[in-house]
Amino acid sequence: MSDIPTVPTHDWNGDSGDRWAANLARLDLMLEDFGNAAIRAAHGQPGEHILDIGCGSGTSTFPLAEQVRPGGHVLGVDISGQLVEIARAAAPAGVPAEFRCADAATAPLPAGSFDLLFSRFGVMFFDDPVAAFTHMRHALKPGGRLAFVCWRGAQENDWVRLPMAAIRDIVEPVPADPTAPGPFAFGDRHRLADILAAAGFTAIDIAPFDTIISYGRGATREAAIDDALDMAFQVGPLARALADQPDDFREKAAVAVRAAFAKQPGETSVLIDGAAWIVTARN
Repeated sequence: MSDIPTVPTHDWNGDSGDRWAANLARLDLMLEDFGNAAIRAAHGQPGEHILDIGCGSGTSTFPLAEQVRPGGHVLGVDISGQLVEIARAAAPAGVPAEFRCADAATAPLPAGSFDLLFSRFGVMFFDDPVAAFTHMRHALKPGGRLAFVCWRGAQENDWVRLPMAAIRDIVEPVPADPTAPGPFAFGDRHRLADILAAAGFTAIDIAPFDTIISYGRGATREAAIDDALDMAFQVGPLARALADQPDDFREKAAVAVRAAFAKQPGETSVLIDGAAWIVTARN
């Protein structure tokens, strides 16, 4: 699928950051299984020091911090100032974690100081991924680990495939480079492996992870479908595709997308297919 609008990096401190912050509960529900799978693959151990890349509101940072007790520490970095402030406010007392608003691709990082680089969907947006991963690898200890989860292809993920297919006859798709920075930049397993190898990582393992996503929520099926539709209009490729469209186009799109979600199972959430890579490697 080549018509997925990308998110400018600077926008994570603007509209996209605001929308993500406003939809945290929905997004955490959607991403829960993926994040848990990546945390299991990371194998955090007591005493370890972890860099959580694209930490957002700290959803992955806090369980990682529990894994490294006692004696360990997690540094969460994200380019969205809004999300970093939410993470700081949500941090439980005494949690061995701190948060910094920074771009992990270029921010000064102490050399050889981390046992693990981790990310939950935070590494697909680098302008130069080889340079970014090379920079971050230098912050790893010798033998240190990399573990992250990233999306597979757009056509394998219903949260994109269903709404974008529904509006194909309403809004003309805009061709996009599938390797450009964005959610699906690492959909090609071979390209991803080449990027990590070029950055100096070894023992690279890229495993598929599929799960059923709970998209939106509601006390009844109709409410769940309405919430899924609202979420699609708030965040993600559909929101960007319709951002500059007139109201009549948006109304037609809403009818079409709601019909697509209504065909999916689920009572209190719309249940859709999700597909990702669980990636591990060594320094």
